[in-house]
Amino acid sequence: MARFLIDANLPSRLVLWHHADFELVANLGEDWPDSQVWDYAQKNNLTIVTKDADFSERIMLSSPPPRVVLLKIGNLRIVELRAFLLRVWPQIDQLSAQYKLLIVKQATIEGIV
Repeated sequence: MARFLIDANLPSRLVLWHHADFELVANLGEDWPDSQVWDYAQKNNLTIVTKDADFSERIMLSSPPPRVVLLKIGNLRIVELRAFLLRVWPQIDQLSAQYKLLIVKQATIEGIV
């Protein structure tokens, strides 16, 4: 069963996402608004992985689910993004269960309860 919902603003072709732990918004429907992504993640107890700061603002006013992983890593080429995520994903995976919001930057991961 999936545990993470990958927002449409992230490339769906990353091999990391093609695993049972992940669902892609791109596979669920065209042009879902944030509220629909949020509701789907909440209903299915998924953690939203996104580059959209709107989700991190919304989670501050809510209790999980859903949880949010906000990638604040700038625009990386697909090869750089893949390498970065493969390097930090084990830590993201572990921390996402402990924090309602993870803010992932190039050099740090900040968790907010």
